[in-house]
Amino acid sequence: MTMNIDKAAEKFEQWQPKEAQESFLTINTIECHTGGEPLRIITSGFPALKGETILAKVAECKKNHDDLRRALMFEPRGHADMYGAIITDAERTDSHFGAIFIHNEGYSTMCGHAVIALTKCAVESGVVARTGDLTKVVIDVPCGQIHALAYSEADVVKQVSFKCVPSFVYAKEQQIQVDGIGTVEFDIAYGGAFYAYVQASSLGLSLVPEQHDKLIDYGRKIKQAIIDSTRPELTITHPTTSDLSFLYGVVFIDDSPNKAVHSRNVCIFADGELDRSPTGSGVSGRIALHHAKGQIALNEAITIESILASPFSVSAVDTLNFFGFDAVIPQVTGDAYICGKGEWLINSDDPLKYGFLLR
Repeated sequence: MTMNIDKAAEKFEQWQPKEAQESFLTINTIECHTGGEPLRIITSGFPALKGETILAKVAECKKNHDDLRRALMFEPRGHADMYGAIITDAERTDSHFGAIFIHNEGYSTMCGHAVIALTKCAVESGVVARTGDLTKVVIDVPCGQIHALAYSEADVVKQVSFKCVPSFVYAKEQQIQVDGIGTVEFDIAYGGAFYAYVQASSLGLSLVPEQHDKLIDYGRKIKQAIIDSTRPELTITHPTTSDLSFLYGVVFIDDSPNKAVHSRNVCIFADGELDRSPTGSGVSGRIALHHAKGQIALNEAITIESILASPFSVSAVDTLNFFGFDAVIPQVTGDAYICGKGEWLINSDDPLKYGFLLR
């Protein structure tokens, strides 16, 4: 009766959906991480999204396919901190492709860690033809067009840099009372998404894995208090695009225990997600904030690390007036790793086919 373990494993591997009995939607993905932050790149099986712009495609996805976002981000295929990218046609004629960013709460306007992983995968897979050791990749995302550079050794992309959209300080030196926390001092800046920036030590927080639950709790409370505020200076309004006019998260800042590192970031975004990376859009807003306060000069690069000590390098490489805001163009550099390929089956008979979350 006993089957050899190799034979048993081989039999398991031969399983196929029983089409006569069950109906499956198959979605294929590449699984990556950037500084520890996951990225699930959807490569096939997701319905083609209609719309002339990336924001129009986001709206169509929200209206007609949000159940598939939940299926891919939520348990049992994902988890509360899962993150993904849906590949789309480019919006602009000089872009290679488009991307929509998805997470536990919905959709984000910009994601630097995703841009880094997407650029690596685009070059290594041949979506964008390699041009020697340096390859340009141009991606349309909800907040605009992102220009990235992939640095290769042989056939492997070892590092990626990208220039973010114009980033600026929205509100400096603000205070708010938060239930269960007290007075919170913060700045608001935009780096493709709007964040509130808070010094962790002022609230007795340490940016270490052991405090992840408390960081999530504080981040959620601070974000909601700012959103609920009726003060005009805390009402988020993007200067050109109403779909970008919301507070996406809270970035806690502290010193790093590593002398070569400028500081440490922990970003709490969406519905209490904790970014394992330093947060590409978060460090873009931060460099705008540092430059506005005269703390970091133009073209001066600093290293910001995550809760896992994974680093991004960031600098402000240009300045401009962006619809009345003194803005900078941030350049962010990091690396990503491919850690798997997935084939996800969504069974129409499964009562939990669109997932669930338990924290």
